[in-house]
Amino acid sequence: MTMTFCPLCGNDLVVAERNGAPRLVCAAPGCAYVFWDNPAPVVAAVVELDDAIILVRNKSWPEKYYGLVTGYLEKGETPEAGVLREVKEELGLEGTIAGFIGYYSFFEMNQLILAFHVLVQGTLTLGEELADVISVAPDKLRPWDFGTGLAVRDWLQSRKIMEINKNPGE
Repeated sequence: MTMTFCPLCGNDLVVAERNGAPRLVCAAPGCAYVFWDNPAPVVAAVVELDDAIILVRNKSWPEKYYGLVTGYLEKGETPEAGVLREVKEELGLEGTIAGFIGYYSFFEMNQLILAFHVLVQGTLTLGEELADVISVAPDKLRPWDFGTGLAVRDWLQSRKIMEINKNPGE
């Protein structure tokens, strides 16, 4: 959905250059409104349950698509609290953060993804947004080339480095 009217004065928005990029700005004289269209912060979790990674399929996704638990960061919420909230909402599980994986620009969705490794225990319960979940052994997990797949790639790489450091002679 594209904005067409200024939320301040109701006049038309037009494309004009601001700060070196085309932006929607208010056409009314004296109104300084600019629609910056900044990326939305999204939290993502590499959820580990019983030595396996839980991948989820949202109800709106194609049948063979699975990904990480994700959700928008809410107003007044830290990324850490947000990712634990999403894990609770989508899987019905309390979690603890094992580490921050990284941040990833997801230009296609205009998002900034903040990814965490989250450890959980208990019995999984599908949240209302989910159609299915699968459990994948870390050595069978394969990253994908966009969005949260980059976090999976980095998590797998850090896991390999940790294994090498545990067993330096092997």
